Amino acid sequence: MSDSDLSPAAPPEPSGRVASLPPPADAEVVDVDFLIVGSGLAGIYSALQAARHGECLLITKARLQLSNSAWAQGGIAAALDAEDDPALHVNDTLRAGRGLCRESAVEVLAREGPGRVEEMLAMGVPFVLDGEGRPALGLEGGHGRRRIVHADGGATGHAVVQALLPWVAAAPRLRVWEGARAAALLADEGGCRGALIQRDGAWARVRARATILATGGACGLYSRTTNPPTATGDGIALAYRAGAAVADMEFVQFHPTAFALGRPAFLLSEALRGEGAELWNTAGDRFMSRYDSAQELAPRDVVSRAVTAEMESTGADHVELRLDRVPPAALAHFGRLFDNLRARGLDPSRLPIPVAPAAHFLMGGVKVDLDARTSLPGLLACGEVSCTGVHGANRLASNSLLECLVFGYRAAATAADTAAARGALPAAAPAASLGAEERRALGDRMFAEAGIVRDGPALERLQAHLATLPESTERTVAELITSGARARRESRGAHFRSDHPGEESALRCHFVARAGQALQVEVWE
Repeated sequence: MSDSDLSPAAPPEPSGRVASLPPPADAEVVDVDFLIVGSGLAGIYSALQAARHGECLLITKARLQLSNSAWAQGGIAAALDAEDDPALHVNDTLRAGRGLCRESAVEVLAREGPGRVEEMLAMGVPFVLDGEGRPALGLEGGHGRRRIVHADGGATGHAVVQALLPWVAAAPRLRVWEGARAAALLADEGGCRGALIQRDGAWARVRARATILATGGACGLYSRTTNPPTATGDGIALAYRAGAAVADMEFVQFHPTAFALGRPAFLLSEALRGEGAELWNTAGDRFMSRYDSAQELAPRDVVSRAVTAEMESTGADHVELRLDRVPPAALAHFGRLFDNLRARGLDPSRLPIPVAPAAHFLMGGVKVDLDARTSLPGLLACGEVSCTGVHGANRLASNSLLECLVFGYRAAATAADTAAARGALPAAAPAASLGAEERRALGDRMFAEAGIVRDGPALERLQAHLATLPESTERTVAELITSGARARRESRGAHFRSDHPGEESALRCHFVARAGQALQVEVWE
């Protein structure tokens, strides 16, 4: 099968409007050893590690407390129990990934994960502990063992980020710029030299020996999402425009149990189903046994499609998450989650919770190796912005925060070993963003036409619509998702094509996009 057979359309050309602001060439030049773009768990943790080796600048377009990591309610998966083993964690991850995981990356994740979790304990993360003072371990969908550590009443991401912020404030060689946007990477034939930054209406050109992207994913492009509105794939677009390879963009994971009222969608942790919460449709039927023998603990893609099918069959805009059979002692671990529900006018002790799927996690991103290197020298990436291949076609629950820690650590170590001199800074034009109305309209179309269930005609309509939009970060990332989804004429993991409902052995491969080239097909070991 040729590349042209697999790729119905070339990926988008680099896009981005020059903003009507002072010429970037006149901007102040700031020299650092390491520039970290993004302040979720991957960014904060990699910055803390890199600051041990040199002067660091961490930038975030919002505030340190506002990140996708801080919204994460699930836990962190690690083989900490005496009856567990990293090899078992590897097997569960590979099974969820539907044949597309890079096994070497999964082995790194599972092997180094326990050590990273132990370090979080030592740094003061308030994980829920058992009677022996060790992290209490929960069970989530797709896991064959209890290996999920939690904190803060079902708000693990928030607890981890909050615990690390004092370490950030105390690090002597780590500066933080809040309200700072990376508008372009400064790259030439020699690699990435740093980034063009807009901050408080002014420009700075930051020159660095190594630049680490940790900007998160792109599920904020969807109208119904568990992500904050800042999650628009900025880092992916930056890297793509600068010439770095991007992979697996068609794989967008939808979380099956997000609170059905309001936007952004409030996540109901998978750990609730791990403790016995059940899914019922509005006609009064518990339905998951019709879709998978694991029922509520089936992989997320299976549960999301099942919920969608039940909503369509009943004509409702939600199904119900019932907690009747969850032991009261288990519910005590979700205090913050229940407080959030009560603040929204619902008492989960008396009423079922209305839930529906929402865009949650992007498995694709900037292609990196096991040491977080991108294809562009001097540029590294970690966390959801990156594509290590560890998640394959469908991320296993609670592997995302773990990925931030394991590969954030590796990104900093690689940056410290980077001996690149600070060369002359090339020019770069800043990218633009869509306006609010354009963003809302795009979000609706992404959810409808590149959502949980896709087909060729809908993806073609979406791609034609994207071509009419102004050049922008959102357009670039949406085109990357759409072109990958059109190319993958099969259903695998989180990517489901109703016109190609089965897996194709010939498509056990990765689609890799590079600016100005047709999609390329690669097989990763």
